[in-house]
Amino acid sequence: MSKSEIKFGTDGWRGRIADNFTFDNVRRCTQGFANYLLAQGKAGQAVVVGYDRRFASEDFAAASVEVLASNGFHVWLTDRATPTPVISYAVVDKHAAGAINITASHNPATDNGFKVRDHRGAAIGPDGLWDIEAAIPQIDGVRRLPSGPTQQRVVEWDDNNDSCVFEDLSLETLCRQGLVTRFDASTAYLAHLHDLVDVESIKAVGLKILVDPMWGNGAGWFPRILRGGRTQVMEIHSERNPIFPEMSRPEPIPPNIDVGLRRTVELGCDVCLITDGDADRVGLADEHGQFINQLQVYGLLALYLLEVRGYRGPIVKTLSTTSMLEKLGELYHVPVFETGVGFKYVAPKMLETDALIGGEESGGYAFRGHIPERDGIVAGLFLLDLMVQTGQSPAQLLDYLFSKVGPHYYNRIDTHFPADKYAAIRQNMEAQLQVESPRSIAGLAIVKTRTDDGFKYILSDGSWMLIRFSGTEPLMRVYAEAASNEQVQRLLAAGEKLVEG
Repeated sequence: MSKSEIKFGTDGWRGRIADNFTFDNVRRCTQGFANYLLAQGKAGQAVVVGYDRRFASEDFAAASVEVLASNGFHVWLTDRATPTPVISYAVVDKHAAGAINITASHNPATDNGFKVRDHRGAAIGPDGLWDIEAAIPQIDGVRRLPSGPTQQRVVEWDDNNDSCVFEDLSLETLCRQGLVTRFDASTAYLAHLHDLVDVESIKAVGLKILVDPMWGNGAGWFPRILRGGRTQVMEIHSERNPIFPEMSRPEPIPPNIDVGLRRTVELGCDVCLITDGDADRVGLADEHGQFINQLQVYGLLALYLLEVRGYRGPIVKTLSTTSMLEKLGELYHVPVFETGVGFKYVAPKMLETDALIGGEESGGYAFRGHIPERDGIVAGLFLLDLMVQTGQSPAQLLDYLFSKVGPHYYNRIDTHFPADKYAAIRQNMEAQLQVESPRSIAGLAIVKTRTDDGFKYILSDGSWMLIRFSGTEPLMRVYAEAASNEQVQRLLAAGEKLVEG
């Protein structure tokens, strides 16, 4: 594989296991990240490494660990599959230079991924990702190479002659020698939760909660946090199963969550919380088993912080998420900032503005006082606390939100392409949209257009439609938000027609 074929998208690099996501390429990416940290003067500092429950994730993580140790970094390696936000918080707790997380989040079972975080536990911005990508060497430039059943660590390196001396050093040997420390990242994170939310009130109120961790890293976390009180927590899909049965992928949206929606009603639960494969995103269903979409959840979380908690501060949103946030901003006199898609844009803007909340369409939300990172666990606890503090069910809360900002409905259509043809298809479609920009969509005049990250059309009635190509998968998405589900469907159909030409 040539150097140019590893491309960092909105949140790192993802690929197909055993195709391009291989041990050699994970080592190359790790060396690129090590080179990036060394160029920043972080030699000898600590780096956190974690992983998810996908096929061989712990082994890919071990490959990263050995490369980092061979570059002189002390590595804190999680002792089990760990949610992405917990890994990010560990960066802060351990005063580390950054983190590597082996996860493909919500991607299909065939994929795995390589996420990176900075010293604040935050997604690294676009410039930093480009620097890391540019620093990725060929495999013969990695400062730790395999040799049969053992692993080798570089103990001497001559940059001028490109020569090195290796010492056989397995992961376990690295641990025994103190170069790598396995640790439980949950301890510090769980203690920190009590600074963010009144967990005891949620435990005491007697809710009946269904949690669907989607076979992923969120399994066991809500039962552990909320045990010992009147509230009951039940889980489905909590074992490790890298093929993700009963869903096409661990993404907390229908139809992947249909089993959980049915079980919510069958078990008589008050609410259903869903976390994606690495637990940095949250999904929500009401007491009737009705999905509350991720844009509506963002509105509820902002309302919770502004009205129930009485906080004030900027809101950061990606261009693919809800216009309800601008309306809430006007009601509560807080500014709203819109960014491109991905936490590589959201996290820097949150840090720049000391934002109260930041989030995106995919169901990832971050909060001030925590880390500038999506956290499905904290978001889930905030939603439960919203129910406790108001005494209202999820369905009632959605009605209350709509009484403030008007009804808002949303959907998106994903169109997949062959991976080897994706680049050409994307280039052709983007060129077509640049040339043939419409004046109206679904009979509504376009009042504003954004083309900095896809093609977003804001319409005369306040609805919007967005056409955007994924930065992590070979697919195109058409998004729409409007005052009715019927209008959403009309906008989506118009978007598909526009792309087809």
